[in-house]
Amino acid sequence: MKRIDFTYLFDVTDGNPNGNPDAGNMPRQDAETSQGLVTDVCIKRKTRNYVETTRGGQLGYAIHVREKAILNVHQEAAYKALSLDTAKEDQASADKGRKWMCETYYDVRTFGAVMTTGAKGTRANCGQVRGPVQLTFGRSIDPIVVEDHCITRVAVTSQEEADKQGGDNRMMGRKYTVPYALYCMHGFVNPFLAAQTGFSDADLELFLEALKNGFELDRSAGRGLMSCQGLILFEHSSELGNAPAHKLFESVKIAKRSDVPRSFADYEVAIGPAPEGVTVRKLV
Repeated sequence: MKRIDFTYLFDVTDGNPNGNPDAGNMPRQDAETSQGLVTDVCIKRKTRNYVETTRGGQLGYAIHVREKAILNVHQEAAYKALSLDTAKEDQASADKGRKWMCETYYDVRTFGAVMTTGAKGTRANCGQVRGPVQLTFGRSIDPIVVEDHCITRVAVTSQEEADKQGGDNRMMGRKYTVPYALYCMHGFVNPFLAAQTGFSDADLELFLEALKNGFELDRSAGRGLMSCQGLILFEHSSELGNAPAHKLFESVKIAKRSDVPRSFADYEVAIGPAPEGVTVRKLV
């Protein structure tokens, strides 16, 4: 495997792509520029969900960080499968546990994990894994406008609420949406870390498949219409790489065709020439 850097473009129409729980679940924004933000963990979550949905039950494709999971239980399962003693706290056991976790859990060998949790002397220490695949925050090309909608439900939760309303049984709520925004995110695949975790070419293709199709299996009314609009890979001919990542990302030019974009068609995406030793592959 060689080094890969990539640009990921996705958009949202009439939805909240990544709400901030510390701000009433409003769409995340840069406080200075008003550009919209989508966290890396948001896209990692969609990747995990896609892998679990499409590869669930297959050997080597379990998901470590999944909904309602207890992570220490997974690490204890590693020690049990390998007949290791949690009381020893030795490096050899941690190394074996880490290898088992990488082989068993797709997201561990892809994104990495901290597996040194638990009470000292009794924990199933599986060490720490630096994942070969890393992502930046997604940032909207233009400032976003957040619309605040009042919504009504013609039902209440409890009899007490019904009694207070005299049987009217209505509840008011709020919903935040972005009319339209195109987001750009960057990512990196480190071949040296891939060799350490066992991240394979097949794992890479599955990750790219999840980026392309993850939104299709993650629909909700709150997120509106989210779609992958571009996935541009910069493949280096060497493990160390043939050009700085930021220079490759700068070669992707995104220009508006409309003063108020309301679809991906209102943007034009152009890719400049690649430097020697770098191959550009446009998957979407």
